[in-house]
Amino acid sequence: MAPPTRGARFREWMLQGLSDMAKQHPGPHAQAPHEKGQRWWRVMCLTGLDYFSTLGYQPGIAALAAGLVSPLATIVLVLVTLLGALPVYRRVAQESPHGEGSIAMLERLLSFWQGKLFVLTLLGFAATDFMITITLSAADATAHLVENPHLTSMLSGKQVTVTLILVALLGGVFLKGFSEAIGLAVFLVGIYLTLNVVVVANGLWHVLKAPHVFSDWTDALTVQHGNAFAMIGVALIVFPKLALGLSGFETGVAVMPHIEGDPDDTEEKPTGRIRGARKLLTTAAAIMSVFLITTSFITTLLIPAEAFKKGGEANGRALAYLAHQNLGTSFGSVYDLSTIAILWFAGASAMAGLLNLMPRYLPRYGMAPHWARAVRPTVIVLTLIAFLVTWIFDANVDAQGGAYATGVLVLISSAAIAVTIAARKAGQRRWTIGFAVIAAVFLYTTGANIAERPDGVKIGGCFIAGIMLVSFASRLKRAFELRVTDVVLDDVAERFVRDYMHRPLRLIANEPNSRDLAEYRDKLRQIRKDNDIPAEDDLVFVEVTVLDPSEFESVLDVRGEVLHDRYRVLSLQSSSVPNALAALLLQVRDLTGQQPHIYFEWTEGNPFAQFLRFFLFGQGEIAPVTREVLREAEPDRARRPAVHVG
Repeated sequence: MAPPTRGARFREWMLQGLSDMAKQHPGPHAQAPHEKGQRWWRVMCLTGLDYFSTLGYQPGIAALAAGLVSPLATIVLVLVTLLGALPVYRRVAQESPHGEGSIAMLERLLSFWQGKLFVLTLLGFAATDFMITITLSAADATAHLVENPHLTSMLSGKQVTVTLILVALLGGVFLKGFSEAIGLAVFLVGIYLTLNVVVVANGLWHVLKAPHVFSDWTDALTVQHGNAFAMIGVALIVFPKLALGLSGFETGVAVMPHIEGDPDDTEEKPTGRIRGARKLLTTAAAIMSVFLITTSFITTLLIPAEAFKKGGEANGRALAYLAHQNLGTSFGSVYDLSTIAILWFAGASAMAGLLNLMPRYLPRYGMAPHWARAVRPTVIVLTLIAFLVTWIFDANVDAQGGAYATGVLVLISSAAIAVTIAARKAGQRRWTIGFAVIAAVFLYTTGANIAERPDGVKIGGCFIAGIMLVSFASRLKRAFELRVTDVVLDDVAERFVRDYMHRPLRLIANEPNSRDLAEYRDKLRQIRKDNDIPAEDDLVFVEVTVLDPSEFESVLDVRGEVLHDRYRVLSLQSSSVPNALAALLLQVRDLTGQQPHIYFEWTEGNPFAQFLRFFLFGQGEIAPVTREVLREAEPDRARRPAVHVG
C-alpha cells in the first residue's frame, strides 16, 4: 500500500477526532467516561477564567459609563446578580445538568422550525458573548502590556498587532490540542484573586488614610445629583451599562460535567453534580460581588476621571493603574503578568465554550458541514472571525463592551424565561412569579443596554445572520444525505422482512389517509397496473408519518402490522419521507442479501414547489428524492435498491 500523501496526512490531522454524524459531539467540556471528576471549587476556577477575569476591565468600564455613581450602580448590579442571575442559574443547573445550559431548556419547550430558528438566534447571541470575550480579553491583555512602564515605548501604537498575535496564539493552542487544565486554572485564579485582595486592601487603606477623598466624592455626588433618592434613581438607570459584571454564569453551567458527583449519581439524576454546581455558582457570585463593590469604590475615589477616558492610563486597566501607583512598579508588573495570563485564558475558556456549544446543535440540525464536529477546522474559522472583530473594533476594550454586554444579557434573559416556564409547568406558583419578575428585570436591562449601545445588537445580528445563512446553505447542500442514524424493526416487521431471504421484497409507498379496505385495494390495483406486476407477486405496503420535519437526524422505528386481515404494512415515523424509505430499503438489503424494490406514483404539482415541501416539511416529490438519497448512500448500482415510478 502506498504511503499517504502530504495532503492526506494534513486532512487526517485537521479532521482528527471527527466523530460519526450519528453521535452527538460532546465538546471540549465533556468528561470522559473514565474521568472521575473534580471538586466543585476547583471547577469554579475554570469558570473564574471567564468570570473573575472581568475585574481586569470592569471597574474602568463602570467608572467610564456611570461616573461618580459607579459604586451605587455596582451595588444595584450585585443585587441583580445575587437575587436574579444566581437563582436563575441554580435552577438551570437543576434542569440541565449535562452542560447544555438554558438554550437546551428552551429547545425542549419549542418544536418544529420555530424552535430551530429560536435556538439559532440564541446561538448567535451566545457566539457574540463568547467571541467578544476572546477579542475583548485579548485587547485588555494588550492594554496591560502596552501600559506597563517597561514596555510602553516598545509597544505603543501597536495594540491591534499585539491583540492579533494573542488571538493567533490562542488559536494555535487549540490547533495543537487543548484540554482545560483545571490545576492551571486553580493556580492562575488563586494568584490573580490574591493579588486583587492586596490591591483592594491597599486601596481601602488609602481611602481611610485620607478621609477627604471620601468626603470629596460625596460632596461631588450631592452637587451633581442633589439628594440620596436622585442618586439611587440614577444608579438604577445606569446599572445596565455595568452588565459585563454578570458574565460567567453561562460558562458556570457549561462546565458542570467536570464536577464530581455522589457515588450513587446517575446520568438521569446526577444529584451530587447539581449540588456541586449550585455551590460553584453561589460561591463565585459571592466572591465576585465583594470584588465588584470594593473595586468600583476604590477606583472611583482614587483615580482621576480623565484617566479612565480613551488614551488615559487607567483606561481598561483601572486596578493595574492602582497597583503601579500605590504598590510600586515591581508589584504592578507582577499584577500585569497575572492579569494578562488570566485574560488570555479567559479567551481559551470562551473558545472552549464555543466548541462545546455549536456542535451540540448545528450538526444535529443538519446546519453544519461534517467537519464542524472536528475541533481544528472550527478553531481556524473562529480565529479568523476573532481577527475580523479585533480589526473592526480596533482592539478597543470600551468599544466592545456593548456587544459583550448584549450577548451576556440576552443569554441571561433567555435563561430567566426558561426557568419561569419550567416553574410554571411544575406547578410552582411562587417560583413562577419570582422568576417572572427576574425575567422582567433582565429584559429591561437588555433593552436599556441595546438602546444605549446599539452596536451590541448590531454585531449580535451579524452573528445571527451569519449562522442562519451558513446553516440553511449547509442544510440545503445536505438535503439528499441519508440522515437516519439507526433502523429498529419490531418483531412483526422483522418477520415480514425475513420472509424475503430468498426473493426480493417489493414495497408499495403509500401515503396513509383513512387506511380503510378500499384505500389499500385501490392502491394495490393501481400499482400492479402501472408497473405490470404479476398477480402472484405479493407486495408489502410501507407508510411514513412525518413527525417533526425540522429534525435532521433520527432513529427510524419500523412497526409491522396486518390490516383488514390481508394487507401487510410497515409503518414508519420520521422527519423525512424519502430518507426514511431509503434507510429502510438499505436495511432490508443488508438483512436479506436481496435487492428490494419500491413502487411509487408520480406526484402532481410544480417540481420546485415540491422540492420546497421536501426541504421544509419532509414530503413533496418522494420518488426522485428517494432515488437520489439512495444514489448518494450507495454508489454501486448493482447493490442499490430499485425505485419504480408509474
